[in-house]
Amino acid sequence: MSTLVNPDTGDGFDAPTPAEAYADAPDLRREMREVMELGAIRDGRRDGVVTVPPPDAVAADRVYLLRRAALMDRLAVEDPGPGARGAAARAAYELAQFDHRHPAMTAGRYGPQAIEFDPSQRPYVRQEYAAWTAAGQPGA
Repeated sequence: MSTLVNPDTGDGFDAPTPAEAYADAPDLRREMREVMELGAIRDGRRDGVVTVPPPDAVAADRVYLLRRAALMDRLAVEDPGPGARGAAARAAYELAQFDHRHPAMTAGRYGPQAIEFDPSQRPYVRQEYAAWTAAGQPGA
């Protein structure tokens, strides 16, 4: 691994670049709306209108956390200010912690706590989003 790492570009990480990971992602507005809807469904605030989560609550949580982390990462790539970077890092950390507790749900080459993703979990999000997309977005 290179000694120069950049979570915004993916340089120095053995993970897909943002362009590779999010090549087939919905446009940001649509994804933002769908992630907000998934969050509302997850919190029990309303019935699903945009998407319906899978009947398995753990799988539904994973889809929400993955899509939210990917959305935050995409926003931070577009506008790499400290606020966006911080939000992306927090969302990535939450996904990594969830995946650490549920290792059977991960699909990428490296696990959520692999040293490969030190000091940022954002490339881990890209790895998992790319794997999720390649698998046909199970649970979506």
